[in-house]
Amino acid sequence: MSGLGGLNKSEGGMVVGLVQYQLPIVETPQDVARTAREICETVVSVKSGMPTLDLIVFPEYSLHGLSMSTAPELMCSLDGPEVAAFKDVCRETGVWGCFSIMEENPDGNPWNSGIIIDASGEIALYYRKLHPWVPVEPWEPGDLGVPVCDGPAGSKLSLIICHDGMFPEMAREAAYKGANVAIRTAGYTIPIRHSWRITNQANAFCNLMYTVSVCTAGTDGTFRSMGGGMICSFDGTPMVEGSELAMEVVTGEIVPKRADEARESWGVENNIYQLGHRGYVALQGGATDCPYTYMKDLVDGNYRLPWEESVKVTDGVSEGFPPPRSGERASVLGGS
Repeated sequence: MSGLGGLNKSEGGMVVGLVQYQLPIVETPQDVARTAREICETVVSVKSGMPTLDLIVFPEYSLHGLSMSTAPELMCSLDGPEVAAFKDVCRETGVWGCFSIMEENPDGNPWNSGIIIDASGEIALYYRKLHPWVPVEPWEPGDLGVPVCDGPAGSKLSLIICHDGMFPEMAREAAYKGANVAIRTAGYTIPIRHSWRITNQANAFCNLMYTVSVCTAGTDGTFRSMGGGMICSFDGTPMVEGSELAMEVVTGEIVPKRADEARESWGVENNIYQLGHRGYVALQGGATDCPYTYMKDLVDGNYRLPWEESVKVTDGVSEGFPPPRSGERASVLGGS
């Protein structure tokens, strides 16, 4: 149930609008400024047409397009004019907003970042994409972990970006930190449609967590993004789904407390609890050890596949990017 797309709002409900934003062409700083204005105008328009709206979500690349340019003059910062405009429009409309920026990085390639701004115009969540879509994307891997914030109607929000959602560990981390609603923004093109749909459903079901996901749509003359806005219930069932139509706004209502209740009361398939309490029927409290070799090896810095030496694509040279810089980073344990 989605309350007729959010037109009817339940007690404890949160109405979400997913904007299948038209894939923009961005080549100059003036293009960035124009697109930021148009995004803000869209916030005003959607809130006017859907007064019940609590949260509006714009996809990855809605501000910068899919050029993959790392030109410094096109990059944004948290204290720059684009983010200031997003803060202003959220405060003026009284709506929460999720936005995508390509963020300047003085020490390497830019970050692919996302922010959630609350209805008073303050940044409630700030995230840098942990898993760039290699070898196609040049972005620096994120270093802020998977943060979670309080949202409308008792929600606990997390944000992951595009390729992040193909790793079940990402959604599990968000849920483990308390998220009952996982937002996933993307710029995926049409060949990824099937994988997109099944991972959004699986991320919901495996964590008893709503998933709220949207891609850019339309074409920029080179690429065609897929739209594909969808809201999945905490049992993995799609509640509403969009088409490939650019600027379609997929709306629906979710009730975060229902996910919380499932996590507390479900026995069968309460998988996020049972992961750390294996076989609790036989053993009081269940087994709490870690039987997974890949987890131990990853923590120890020894993650290595049996076919590691046979992997052919390990940099972005095939996509026209220069060889990556050498050096290692400290492990990412941040985020709150």
